[in-house]
Amino acid sequence: IEALIDDKTKAIFFETLTNPSIDVADIAAITAIAKKHGILTIVDNTVATPVLCRPLEHGVDVVVHSASKYTTGQGLAIGGIMVERHGLVDFIKGNARYPQFNEADESYHGLVYVDVPLPLFTLRARLSLLRDLGAVVSPFNSWLFIQGIETLSLRMREHSRNAQIVAEFLESHPMVKKVNYPGLKSNSNYANAQRYFENGMSSGLLSFEVESFEKAKQIVDATKLFSLVVNIGDSKSIITHPASTTHQQLSNEELVACGVPSGLIRLSIGLEASSDLIDDLAQAFGA
Repeated sequence: IEALIDDKTKAIFFETLTNPSIDVADIAAITAIAKKHGILTIVDNTVATPVLCRPLEHGVDVVVHSASKYTTGQGLAIGGIMVERHGLVDFIKGNARYPQFNEADESYHGLVYVDVPLPLFTLRARLSLLRDLGAVVSPFNSWLFIQGIETLSLRMREHSRNAQIVAEFLESHPMVKKVNYPGLKSNSNYANAQRYFENGMSSGLLSFEVESFEKAKQIVDATKLFSLVVNIGDSKSIITHPASTTHQQLSNEELVACGVPSGLIRLSIGLEASSDLIDDLAQAFGA
């Protein structure tokens, strides 16, 4: 990351848990690089949620979430969340990388954002960007998010428990080449998950590889309990073949380079009985 920084760099943007390669970022290492160069860090914490990971405690400046995933838990509403850390104004004030916060905004009668005693990053997003683009969440969607947040902690524990059981099943299956889930001790991300995630719980998202594009599609099509859609974080379990859906525009070489080989299958493990999910996968492997 550090080698890519130049005088035009505005932020380091990363995910706490990546989708669909299922890697866990070393948050402290990334924020240390950013602070050294006076750069903002913005992290997408959608998959882990604040229940499992709290990036602000590890030095991140701004945290964002797609609330359409675990926050609602039903895939019923589109929206987002943005939270900034305390004291961010002191970091941005006088920082030459961020003139839009330090110079007068003529569209607001010369307002200088760093002079306002409010969270300035989210303030400018609301006053300027949302004003111009109009991407404002509806009251009904907000109400749906509130209902989802009430059960978020319970759901994240159960998602993580179910995913751990399914990941262990997949790791032992002869047709599976590799399982990507940070809760597995054999996984290269296990140490980071133990460091940054609550009690090592690793959310409900996992992926695994089979021998080929064709075999992956066959397995996906043969499942009965899993829903074949591209969302994640629903209470129901979801199965996706990225190479033929979300990443279909990429070549085989590009798929491998971004950690999504053609035989990769992504699972968003829901709240059903783990034994039922395993039975469905087992029959799909044999189909």
